[in-house]
Amino acid sequence: MSVFRGIRSFSVGPIAAFVAQGVAGLRDWRSTPRGPAGLAPDPATTPEPVIQVYCARCLGWRRYFGVHSWIAVKPACAKNYTIYEVTYWHLRRRGSAVATRKRAPDQPWFGNVVKLLAERRGDDVGLLIERIEKSIREYPFAGQYVAWPGPNSNTFVAHIARLVPELGLDLPPTAIGKDYLGRRWASTEPSGNGFQFSIFGIFGMLVSGVEGFEVNILGLTFGFDPFTLALKLPLIGRLGVPRSIRWETKATNALTPSHVGDEVTR
Repeated sequence: MSVFRGIRSFSVGPIAAFVAQGVAGLRDWRSTPRGPAGLAPDPATTPEPVIQVYCARCLGWRRYFGVHSWIAVKPACAKNYTIYEVTYWHLRRRGSAVATRKRAPDQPWFGNVVKLLAERRGDDVGLLIERIEKSIREYPFAGQYVAWPGPNSNTFVAHIARLVPELGLDLPPTAIGKDYLGRRWASTEPSGNGFQFSIFGIFGMLVSGVEGFEVNILGLTFGFDPFTLALKLPLIGRLGVPRSIRWETKATNALTPSHVGDEVTR
C-alpha cells in the first residue's frame, strides 16, 4: 500500500502542480501590468511606415505548449497602429475570427510577455502594408478557429507571411497551427522562402532559407536552423544564436539588417 501511495504521489503531484499553475494564470492575468513593452516605435515621433510581428504565450494552461501571434502595421504618418489577429472569441461574437484593433502592439497578452518576431520600417514598407491588408482579405479560414492543429492565430500570421515573403518571418516552433494548410498538402513554408509538406498541420516537414529544416509531429515542431546554429524544440522554443529581426527598407528596395532587435536567446 505504501508503495502504491508513493507511486500515486509521484505521478499526480507534478500534474496537480501543472494544473494549479494554469488555473492561477487564468485568475491572475487581470492584475498584471498591461502597459506597452517599449518594443514598438512611438507613432508620434515615427512618421515612416512600420510593420511588426509579435507573439506571446497563450492564456492559461495552453501557454505551456504554444503561443498566440499577431501582426501590427502603421502606415506613413499614421497616429496609431492597427493590429490584425485571429481569436476564437471574435469568431463567436462577430462571425469572423479576424479581429482588427487600434492599440499598442506590444501590450502583454493576458499577462504574458510579448516577443518581437519581425520588424520592417522605411520608405518602401507602405507597399508591403498594402499587400498585407490584401492577404488578410484573402485569408481562407476566417470562419473557423481550432486551437489544435489549426486554423488559429498562427495559421493566420503564417498565411500573411507566405504572401509577403519580404517579412522574412521565422515563426517559433511553439507557434502551433503555423503549418496548417487546410486541404492542401504542399505549399511554400510560413516565411515564403522554401517548400513545405503538411497533412492537416499534424504531420509534415519544411526546408527553407529562413527557417532551416523542421519536422512536424502531431503539431509539435522539431527543427534545426543551420544559418544561426539554433535548435527548435516544442514547448521550449528556439535554443541557440539569435537572428536579426529588424530590417530597414531603403529607396533602392534593398533590406538592411539591424542587430539592435536581435531576439533574446532562450
